[in-house]
Amino acid sequence: MFDTLRWAPDLIRRYDQAGPRYTSYPTAVQFEPGVGAFDLLHALRDSRRALKPLSVYVHLPFCAHICYYCACNKVITKDRGRAAPYLQHLAQEIQLLACHLDRRQAVEQLHLGGGTPTFLNHSELRQLMATLRKHFSLLDDDSGDYSIEIDPREADWPTVGLLRELGFNRISLGVQDLDPQVQRAVNRLQTLDETLAIIEAARTLQYRSINIDLIYGLPRQSAESFARTLEEVIALQPDRLSVFNYAHLPDRFAPQRRIAAAELPSPAQKLDILQNTVEQLTRAGYHYIGMDHFALPHDELAIAQEDHSLQRNFQGYTTHGHCDLIGLGVSAISQVGDLLCQNDSDLAGYQASLANQQLATRRGYVCNHDDRLRRAVIQQLICHFELAFAPIEQAFAVNLRSYFADIWPNLERMAADGLLMLDAQGLRVLPAGRLLVRAVCMQFDAYLSAPSVQPRYSKVI
Repeated sequence: MFDTLRWAPDLIRRYDQAGPRYTSYPTAVQFEPGVGAFDLLHALRDSRRALKPLSVYVHLPFCAHICYYCACNKVITKDRGRAAPYLQHLAQEIQLLACHLDRRQAVEQLHLGGGTPTFLNHSELRQLMATLRKHFSLLDDDSGDYSIEIDPREADWPTVGLLRELGFNRISLGVQDLDPQVQRAVNRLQTLDETLAIIEAARTLQYRSINIDLIYGLPRQSAESFARTLEEVIALQPDRLSVFNYAHLPDRFAPQRRIAAAELPSPAQKLDILQNTVEQLTRAGYHYIGMDHFALPHDELAIAQEDHSLQRNFQGYTTHGHCDLIGLGVSAISQVGDLLCQNDSDLAGYQASLANQQLATRRGYVCNHDDRLRRAVIQQLICHFELAFAPIEQAFAVNLRSYFADIWPNLERMAADGLLMLDAQGLRVLPAGRLLVRAVCMQFDAYLSAPSVQPRYSKVI
């Protein structure tokens, strides 16, 4: 499974295009305003009847500092008091949703993201977790996959200890880059010692997994400077690493307008950074999981990819794709059965709905047979770099060669280019094509033909 990635600059130049990250199919671009709270309650009823296990995501949007590169839904404020009314409305949402579920539906996966979840003080974190435990069946034996995103500038040993006490066993640390010049350019000054302190606390308190987020393509970044960052990060031995491509879209994300475009590395420099990153992490023993993610061999994601149980949902690569995903908070996305839906992305609108005892569901999409088939295909490719035709054909009663006759010449062209192998039994993405797996998945996406769609996405590399 873990063939060495082969760096293929010609293929990258040919297939590096804008495309979805496929945390869902169809993607959020297809969500429609006609799908709302009624659809969600109907889907929850089916989930309750089937006693589906749950994955719960909680969005906490507040940040004390603005990072210029950030494209998340966040609220920048120094006023810590703004969290209290938000938590009150979040509790209303939890109560409204939980009464449509069964206590026998265990929460196998929990993730707090943002924003900066540790913007909340210790009392607020306790209150939030108590509310979740009151209304959902959280596991008490530490067997769940319970994670939280941490800004090392907004946490300390007591915070990490509290989170462990509250049931969290995984942490994800935002680092992005350790070079002071780059940090100043994106307004995120964060020392290695701050990051190291949180990692040491997590290891002492026996967290199961530590993830570090990095970004390549930031202003003032070079192949040499990022290699130094990677060297420092590898020495910390995180179980997982996410190395994201910075997409400069100042027209869509206002904070990015503070980044000087002239200071961004050129496309050629970005490729050098990525090539060095892949080689450096591979030498350090990390396996390429896919879509910017690397993991050590003992990590759950690496093991799941090897035994073909790896999945993907709105929380990224996961071993809990079989769960129904409940999204809580402003802009949060749920995936319950065939329903995809999203809460109001405006904080005032979200809170106003909950203040009136109404769910804040604003838009969504209900998958049809074709969506489910294409989702199954894309899931196999993006998680395992291969697609066996027979299981899909059996499950959906189709002949894939006929069903995808319109894209078959494109697949054959990709095979001729060395991106993949294609025969009557299936498709396999070759080592030279693995960094470009999104481009392969895009061939099976029925919604990319509209010309307005492409600019919404970042480029593959």
